[in-house]
Amino acid sequence: MSIRLSRRQGFFLVAAGCAAAMGFALYSQYVLQLEPCPLCIFQRVGVIAVGLIALLAALHNPGRGGYRLWAGLGVLAALAGGAVSVRQLWLQSLPEDQVPACGPGLDYLMETSPLWDVLSKVFKGSGECAKVDWTFLGQAMPFWVAVFFVGVIAMQLWLAMRKD
Repeated sequence: MSIRLSRRQGFFLVAAGCAAAMGFALYSQYVLQLEPCPLCIFQRVGVIAVGLIALLAALHNPGRGGYRLWAGLGVLAALAGGAVSVRQLWLQSLPEDQVPACGPGLDYLMETSPLWDVLSKVFKGSGECAKVDWTFLGQAMPFWVAVFFVGVIAMQLWLAMRKD
């Protein structure tokens, strides 16, 4: 027996996966007491963006061409979030003496600097972004977020490119 997933159901599934990922992020922050670094926050923004795009696609329920457009937007958001994950993994792989110094918190930067300067400083990363507080199967959280983004990209491309 084969289960056939409509495009609409598939995009709802992507949105639900993003909601679950955000649920785990909030559980990690408030129950496990893992304070998110600036790059973690931007990965969350990527997950939320993908989830909102997928939800809008499912609610809109366009034709095949419309789903391709929605999937393209979702893939772009997932690529951006995945790039942040990879950047954090790179920072975590650096020897301790090469890790950038910890800077001021994201809240302080947002209050005192223009947005472009904040983004520039955040994407350079800092010491708190290189710290590994949690692992699963030997891999840090940004690895699993990157895997999530790869899965979301694959799902959206499959939904957009199938022939029915």
